[in-house]
Amino acid sequence: MTSSAFDVALFGEAMLLLVADRPGPLENATAFHKRTAGAETNVAIGLSRLGLKVGWASRLGTDSMGRALLATMQGEGIDCSHVICDATQRTGFQFKGRVTDGSDPPVEYHRKGSAASHMGPADVDEAWLRSARHLHATGVFAAISDTSLQAAIKSMDVMRHAGHTISFDPNLRPTLWASPETMRHWINDLASRADWVLPGMEEGLILTGESTPEGVARFYRQRGAKLVVVKLGAEGAYYDSEVAGTGRVDGFPVKEIVDTVGAGDGFAAGVVSALLEGRTVPEAVRRGAWIGARAVQVLGDTEGLPTRAQLEETGL
Repeated sequence: MTSSAFDVALFGEAMLLLVADRPGPLENATAFHKRTAGAETNVAIGLSRLGLKVGWASRLGTDSMGRALLATMQGEGIDCSHVICDATQRTGFQFKGRVTDGSDPPVEYHRKGSAASHMGPADVDEAWLRSARHLHATGVFAAISDTSLQAAIKSMDVMRHAGHTISFDPNLRPTLWASPETMRHWINDLASRADWVLPGMEEGLILTGESTPEGVARFYRQRGAKLVVVKLGAEGAYYDSEVAGTGRVDGFPVKEIVDTVGAGDGFAAGVVSALLEGRTVPEAVRRGAWIGARAVQVLGDTEGLPTRAQLEETGL
């Protein structure tokens, strides 16, 4: 492989997503719509639709769920040559409820002991990883097991030593960590290895104790980040950059919030794609805000992620 084999590499778990067909408690749902889920795979799909070359490394079972997920990712044009399908392991899945008031929907995970949770440092192919220009990492992959945490650390260290850029979205999943203190320690450790850090404001408060976007951004900038973008929901985002200074970007108006899950992943895809294209920080954050606004107006995690043609129609 040449040094330009990929624009972005990602490691992470894909899960089958079963979305309830009606609002109310999950136990009352009688039918579900099948979709894909996973913080890293959402970003991978978002980047690929925008025309970037994307490689994804993971583990799946050989069950019907694993086959469906692999086919979906391949269908999105993502390189899956480093996805291992293991007949002795099972694929993770999750149920998601429907809401009508714009609140976060109830989610029930079935991922403990999944194939992806058995990933470790040996799953990090250094030559393959270094063939990417950029690594996008999240706190979810690091949280699913002790071995995946070590794989996450190794992947970031490999890219850092190669002089390639790294983006990191905390994507907090408190129930996956042994304690809040353990979560804070490792998420902030991983963030210190990244060039671009993308926390939400609520995450920032939990992780840093800072109650303002300025304070959250300063916390990570002091720990080595060249750019911090703090997501502020409907209000847009605040950025603190080594190159562009500080500033705010307004959010995009949304007619109706259907499902908030996946909005942060869409935001990340927008920011990362724009920065890799050489856009300015404000332009990148604005693209992220636009994609994030699209994401909350659809039911699934990836239905709102635009194609390159749709993006170009907006001039973003």
